[in-house]
Amino acid sequence: MRRRDFIRNAVGATGASLILPLGLQASDVSAARLNIAAVGCGRMGRGRMRQLIGISMQHNARLVAVCDVDWKRALESKQMVEETYKEQEIDLRVRAVQDYRSLVSDPDIHAVQIVTPDTSHAALASAFAVAGKDIFLEKPLTFTIREGQDLVKLIRKHKRILQTGTQQRSGVYFRTVCQLVRNGKVGKIHTVEVKIPTDSGYGSPEPMPVPAYFDYKAWLHNAPERAYTEDGVHPQDGYSRPGWMQIQDYTHGMITNWGSHMLDITQWGLGTDDTGPTQVEAVATYGQRGLWDVHTSISGEATYANGVKVILKGINKETDPDDHPSVKFIGDKGWAYCDRGSFSASDRELLRWRPGPDDLTLPVSTMHYDDFLKAVRSREDPITPVEVGHRSNTVCILFAISSRLKRPVRWNPEKEVFIDDPMANRMIEDMRIA
Repeated sequence: MRRRDFIRNAVGATGASLILPLGLQASDVSAARLNIAAVGCGRMGRGRMRQLIGISMQHNARLVAVCDVDWKRALESKQMVEETYKEQEIDLRVRAVQDYRSLVSDPDIHAVQIVTPDTSHAALASAFAVAGKDIFLEKPLTFTIREGQDLVKLIRKHKRILQTGTQQRSGVYFRTVCQLVRNGKVGKIHTVEVKIPTDSGYGSPEPMPVPAYFDYKAWLHNAPERAYTEDGVHPQDGYSRPGWMQIQDYTHGMITNWGSHMLDITQWGLGTDDTGPTQVEAVATYGQRGLWDVHTSISGEATYANGVKVILKGINKETDPDDHPSVKFIGDKGWAYCDRGSFSASDRELLRWRPGPDDLTLPVSTMHYDDFLKAVRSREDPITPVEVGHRSNTVCILFAISSRLKRPVRWNPEKEVFIDDPMANRMIEDMRIA
């Protein structure tokens, strides 16, 4: 079954249970308590839950349900959430489920956090949007460009709030540098240098028995069937980095993992949230790594209609410990740089600059979940709405497609299609080229 058809079927399959009140409506959302569910209880999911709990009290919100196809993880997260609330002297019984569809059909759930493998993002977000839930969706927004196009339309049709989990837009260093750039303080931008980490390691393809507590078929979702092995999913014990993050059937590797963050900031600084590059050329390195088959490193160049070049480079933290994932905007009057721990500029006085009444001012968010919950209350867009998440993710996938095809690709960002390239256009919907 094609991935796009699966999304339609996933939404349609819940149709009978979706004919019910859509939880909180715009008229009463400002006062009522927000009940939030978390789908995905892995490494990132648990981290996001803690962030949500920390800010939820300020918004009369509660994390009331957790869901994971790994029942052990669901129960562990239920315990963690209840204990965390208890520390705040709140006695809250948290519901744990293994099938997200029971949350889709629950009118008492008003919003959802989705932190699952990339391949399931679009289908889950679509189902919850049709059910009238607001959504915090972990990056990358979707697995394919077509899924992103469809999700943009669906979110707007059902008037839902969606915050993309590209939290760097809620970071002061990134916003400061992007404001400098957008206000011309380093001159006309001609080059942007983007650095993302490389990958490494080996995943064992040796088949293993599926744990009794794990619904492996549901975990595979719409990905191709393959024998279960721990290195292909996530650790049976603990919450270290999961192996699925290095398998092409589930993700595109570091280009959408870290690229979703750094290329998102590139788009913000260039003022291209509603468009993208016109040509991309990328080269990726693949190795014999057993089950793991995503690129270990990727580099390339994207060209925008105005001539700006975005140079993508991979950094190896083992050999270059002082190098960081980052974005550097270079103009004809200087440069400005930002990473997660610092920002700098060719003229350090620029770091003290603040926009005046006639200058462009970018939206301010100091905490991504706080911004999301404010948007749910106000019904105004958060700092990274669905269109932004889609456009930034598209840039990442363009690099991935070029690297897979081993040649440059030309892109029409207005029509969102490749120019005179049937193979690349097929990859808009299906990333497999074999």
